[in-house]
Amino acid sequence: MALDSPKLQEVLEDIQSGELQLPDFQRDWVWDDERIRALVGTVTLDYPLGVVMTLQTGGHSPFRARTLTGAEAAGAVNPSLLLLDGQQRLTSLFQALHSDQPVRTKDARNKPLECWYYVDIAKAVGTPADRDDAIVSVPEDKVLSISRKERLDLSSTELECRAGYFPLHFVFDIQRVNVWQRAFVMADDANWDLWSKFEEHVLKHVRSFLIPMIKLSSTTTLDAVCSVFERVNTGGVPLNVFELLTASYAGDRQYEREHNDYYRLPDEWRDIKKSLAAAYPVFDGDGLSSSDFLQAVTLVLTWERKQEVRGAAVSCKRRDLLKLPLADFRRLAPRVAEAFEWVGDFLQRQCIVRSGDVPYRTQLVPLAAVRAIIGDRIDEDSAAGEKINRWYWCGVLGEMYGGSTESRFTRDVEQLIGWLRGEPYVPDTITEAVFVSDRLDSLTTRNSAAYKGIYALLAKQGAVDWYYNEAPLNPALLLQYAVSVRQVFPKEWFTRQGIKDQRANSIVNKTPLSYRAGRIMTGPPGVYLKSLVAESGMRPEWFDDIVATHLMDPVALHEDDFERFYADRSRQLLELVNNAMGKRTVFRDASDR
Repeated sequence: MALDSPKLQEVLEDIQSGELQLPDFQRDWVWDDERIRALVGTVTLDYPLGVVMTLQTGGHSPFRARTLTGAEAAGAVNPSLLLLDGQQRLTSLFQALHSDQPVRTKDARNKPLECWYYVDIAKAVGTPADRDDAIVSVPEDKVLSISRKERLDLSSTELECRAGYFPLHFVFDIQRVNVWQRAFVMADDANWDLWSKFEEHVLKHVRSFLIPMIKLSSTTTLDAVCSVFERVNTGGVPLNVFELLTASYAGDRQYEREHNDYYRLPDEWRDIKKSLAAAYPVFDGDGLSSSDFLQAVTLVLTWERKQEVRGAAVSCKRRDLLKLPLADFRRLAPRVAEAFEWVGDFLQRQCIVRSGDVPYRTQLVPLAAVRAIIGDRIDEDSAAGEKINRWYWCGVLGEMYGGSTESRFTRDVEQLIGWLRGEPYVPDTITEAVFVSDRLDSLTTRNSAAYKGIYALLAKQGAVDWYYNEAPLNPALLLQYAVSVRQVFPKEWFTRQGIKDQRANSIVNKTPLSYRAGRIMTGPPGVYLKSLVAESGMRPEWFDDIVATHLMDPVALHEDDFERFYADRSRQLLELVNNAMGKRTVFRDASDR
């Protein structure tokens, strides 16, 4: 790492020539007019601007690079420096002080604005406190409406000189400045002294302005670059690995030589995600992220390496993802995409069909990796399928993926593969998973994985909808009937009874039912059940059998007996949890059994 302080003019010339560019993971330039004027004022006063940070490329950029906004004319130049921190400041200064094009920015109302920047000479030679007012932006046609009757016309050099406004976009072009100076002093003899002060208090500051610059060595690792970028860009959106790999893969020289083009990771990911989401709605939206996919690929790659290299480890930490070679990604991506298709089918069999119903998105990562490694054996061996089911539900109901997941990813991949291949060691996710009986009382929202899990298990075990009651719920019917969580004893029942009971929102008092059924469920259960029976056209005792498919006592509902209903259903739900996890519930007190 080296510290340099080049002149602003030299930095802007490097931007113009393409010697200084952006790594492609940098986001767009976004500064508005007000911030640009304040920045220009800072430079004219020779006040400190703050350090910028760059990465030396050594002639071989580790990322695909792009020019700063406004410097697109530089073309395909291999940059010597990549700008990591300072894009907003340097882009603003380049456009305002070096470009012969109007600056494309936004006004205070966030509306697009194209403008030129000027300095009011008379104000600029006054006190520093007046400098902010001295920097002025004018529209693209260089005519600024000040009021209904007054306007500032700077559309020619003559009008600029007459008004005393110096155009800042050629401040570093000595020849053009001299031509403008002659016109200015010829307009009025008094301008000689004014120009002398302006040159001393403004132009001299701009021309000698230094940019403190940290230059990271070209040997800096991608992980370090990512870490540095995130630390120095604390006010922005955190950089993710996908963006960094996008720029890195796009700069892969071997791929470019072989295909006469650069690799577009976002396009590849978009196609994968689109295909998965079309077949399995559970992957739509936030149901599967690019980071999830990269982690699964990296788990498979590091598992392969461990089989070949003694001492290698299965891992998918950020540094591992950043070391994922493009060739290996391209080799493994189709296999992992196919594994996620299997995961989508697996989730459907668990009656999890929408992205919002997935208990833990992170748990899908090791599951996909294991499938990619083992392949069809999971489907061919019924015992393997039962083991996968148990592992999955222990992870969900034991809420094992609620904290840091990277170390659990590693253990689950290795331990689950070994277990599926006949090794006696049971994965930690199963042995460590515990469901405490009174956890049912506190499962009140979808923020909990166990809440979503019990909801899915109720559908999976054969619950029949109370309105569309021809067949048990299945993945297709869950979507067709807009099935969601419905409250068995409605909120209004508790309100009318004057009861304040936190258990009202518990998963015990909720069940998967259609939108149409939910609309009828108003008032006491004993009342709305009569309406549902009438809608069904069946005998009441037959309808009670349908109610019982939701693991609840119909008699307690008919009698509006919440305590009896809650105790009985808690018992049945705990048995459902026990069966899914393959282990018994933990009771805090013997009296709870």
